[in-house]
Amino acid sequence: MGFLREPTHILMLLIVLVILFGAKRLPDSAKAVGKSLRIFKAEIKDLKEEDKKPDTDQTPKS
Repeated sequence: MGFLREPTHILMLLIVLVILFGAKRLPDSAKAVGKSLRIFKAEIKDLKEEDKKPDTDQTPKS
């Protein structure tokens, strides 16, 4: 993200976000995004743990 290197660009982005979403809805939106990211990270972690476990269900039964 090379376009956010200068502090003025970050400030302009924050002003646009406040104008679009309003000062009251911005914290709620940030909280919802944070919650979604936590759920996403937990699901990715679970998938990685499942890949590490040996698959014992696929052994042929005689």
